[in-house]
Amino acid sequence: MEKLSVAATIFCAVVLAALAAAGGEAAVVEHTFVVHEMNQTHMCNTTKIYVVNGQLPGPTIDVTDGDTVVVHVVNRLPHGLTIHWHGVRQIRSRWSDGAGFVTECPISPGGEHMYRFNVTGQVGTLWWHAHVNCLRAKVAGAFIIRPKGGRYPFPTPAKDVPIIIGEWWELDLVELDKRMHDGNFADNPLSATINGKLSDLKNCSGKPEESFVLDVVRGETYLLRIVNTALFSEYYSKVAGHTFTVVGADGYYLTPYKTDMVTVAPGEAIDVLMAADAPPAHCHMVALANQPPEPDPQIPRFDSRGLVRYAGSSHNNNGLSVPTPLMPSQHNTMPSYYFHNNLTGLAHPDRHCVPMHVDERLYFTLSLGSICRNGTKTCQRRRSRETIVVATMNNVSFRHPTHVLLERYYDGRTSGLYTEDLPDNPPHPYNYTDRALIPPGPLEEALEPTFKATKLRRFRYNTSVEIIFQSTALLQSDSNPMHLHGYDFFVLAMGIGNYDSKTDPKKFNYHNPQLRNTVQVPRTGWAAVRFVTDNPGMWYLHYHFEFHIIMGMATAFIVENGPTPETSLPPPPLEFKRCGSNGLTQP
Repeated sequence: MEKLSVAATIFCAVVLAALAAAGGEAAVVEHTFVVHEMNQTHMCNTTKIYVVNGQLPGPTIDVTDGDTVVVHVVNRLPHGLTIHWHGVRQIRSRWSDGAGFVTECPISPGGEHMYRFNVTGQVGTLWWHAHVNCLRAKVAGAFIIRPKGGRYPFPTPAKDVPIIIGEWWELDLVELDKRMHDGNFADNPLSATINGKLSDLKNCSGKPEESFVLDVVRGETYLLRIVNTALFSEYYSKVAGHTFTVVGADGYYLTPYKTDMVTVAPGEAIDVLMAADAPPAHCHMVALANQPPEPDPQIPRFDSRGLVRYAGSSHNNNGLSVPTPLMPSQHNTMPSYYFHNNLTGLAHPDRHCVPMHVDERLYFTLSLGSICRNGTKTCQRRRSRETIVVATMNNVSFRHPTHVLLERYYDGRTSGLYTEDLPDNPPHPYNYTDRALIPPGPLEEALEPTFKATKLRRFRYNTSVEIIFQSTALLQSDSNPMHLHGYDFFVLAMGIGNYDSKTDPKKFNYHNPQLRNTVQVPRTGWAAVRFVTDNPGMWYLHYHFEFHIIMGMATAFIVENGPTPETSLPPPPLEFKRCGSNGLTQP
């Protein structure tokens, strides 16, 4: 039998804990998703958009811990797509992860595909979205997993409401994707949205756009399931005159944390309780995108607002103006750092056994760089027309494959497709957070050159892995939401500045860290995560700003088989459709 690492004796698998838990009968929950085009008119312009079943946001999947989910996807678009179940661990169902060209080919135009997977050991809010091109800006929805028996570790809310923060793009999303692949990143959305509504902050010929309305009853408590589906921005969210109690994130409970503002990065799902304890009236809910200040490249202000409407209140708010919450500056990113750093997991003996032994230590710098358009290594840098700006991890910009990595890995046909030498550490150490590196200059120019390659990282089964994600200031200083498919990881600590391997481990939280699938790495800061490779397969790791994914801030982890059939990559299910020569699923 294969010798297991020390981590195996101390790691408490969430799945095993959940299987041992008492609960009700598991169900099979089936959905049909018809993905199609439709037109919507906002701000006096009619735009072609992509939706599921005519809904924006898309349908909510609502299941109970232990259920099996079956989704039949019908693609009525003129191009391919996949659907990713963001945050679902996909234990024994790796082929249903839905990552385009990582675990499957895009579903061909006019084609169909069935996803089947089990959800066990996760409770709270996840979400689903398209995982090709920029389609997730519209093709997305909430994925709710309820506890067995309806038992929460907090008072049962009167109602729970998905709050989907997104963006309204007037530009066709397929065209947007093409422009970004050509190195054009100048396009921006026209507005933020809340549950698909632009809000009365926008208008057409003086007529305000429709706002999202949340109807509440005074004295009741509501569970708001806040998901950021935006392509570009992290958002601050507040409701005038109200506070929140954060109780969960990414499908796991958190230690209750009181705040008047929630910060949600692209890819994150945050569960908050909001007590309707204000005098009966109307008040605004606001979502505001943040961004670094200059000299970072600047984007317009994006915000949206909804209306919280108390039962019995006057339609004109008794003649008073509707209060709007005071928001931080859009250029102040520190509230995001404080919010994320204050969250801790709800300690559970079966779910918070952090691996204390580390088998593999990785240090990933998250940066920008450039490659020469002429394919050589010699060209004028400093954001000239001779270069394409790309995103990197340890100075490697990921070349996205045109063949399915998991399929070829399973078949043993990987020659020439990828290499397994993604560096564990940056090749050239420097002062990663020196903000003199943001604008073009001699310091930046020396570090800017990079290259494109499909470099992956392989791990043995049951390996304890620690990753330090280090945001840098090279050409920009954005925060970095990093998402790992097929896994949750413990967020042990985060900080501002360069990670110090001698002093910063003393800050690690081993008692009740957050368990997340997406970590918001602070602007010019770092985050330390740890997990055990207990889920064999091919798993995508990427930044969750769409333009940085396209630019190459990504890789994939190969996790080898364990010692038993149950701990090994299963064969493709009967419904799995292999990739054709055109890069789409075969009929």
